Amino acid sequence: MTHDAVYGPNAERRADESTPLEELDSRFRSPLMAFFVRRTRDHALAQDLTQETLLRLIAARQITAIENLESYVFKIAVNLLRDQKNLQARARSGAFVPIEEAAASEIERQLVEYLSPERVLASKDSLADVLRALDGLGERTRDIFVLFRLERMKQKDIAVLLGVGKSTVEKHVMKAMVCLAARNGGPASW
Repeated sequence: MTHDAVYGPNAERRADESTPLEELDSRFRSPLMAFFVRRTRDHALAQDLTQETLLRLIAARQITAIENLESYVFKIAVNLLRDQKNLQARARSGAFVPIEEAAASEIERQLVEYLSPERVLASKDSLADVLRALDGLGERTRDIFVLFRLERMKQKDIAVLLGVGKSTVEKHVMKAMVCLAARNGGPASW
């Protein structure tokens, strides 16, 4: 098949150029397949999960703005693997899994779950509880923790922003995590 047959006679693209989508595919398909095959031992499932990961990556807005693309891609992969294992566990336990849920695209299911009113309310309540707990630690600790965990700033950037050393930022983050862990009766999951 010729280049024109695939891309049309008016295509501006040269045969040796690749699209951003092709670049993402060539960069991540092989590592993702290896990741999934090692964990599932099922080549077909690994292919499906790899494809879903790439679809989610493509669906993400502003891919070029993602600071650590590899980390982002494998975070998607880990989440997909966890969801797959949860679905399989529910099926094995005999729990009713509606055909719509099993057949629905993972993206659609997660979007509906993510935006459900109950989840939004629970998230707001949970965040309010965390912020109340952090208020007891002082303004600086709360601000540093919010910047680090909720705003996803790097510790070195927080240190520069506040004019303190990185070790000071680390100390405040740890102090907040210990407080939250003690409040929740277990290790800090933040």
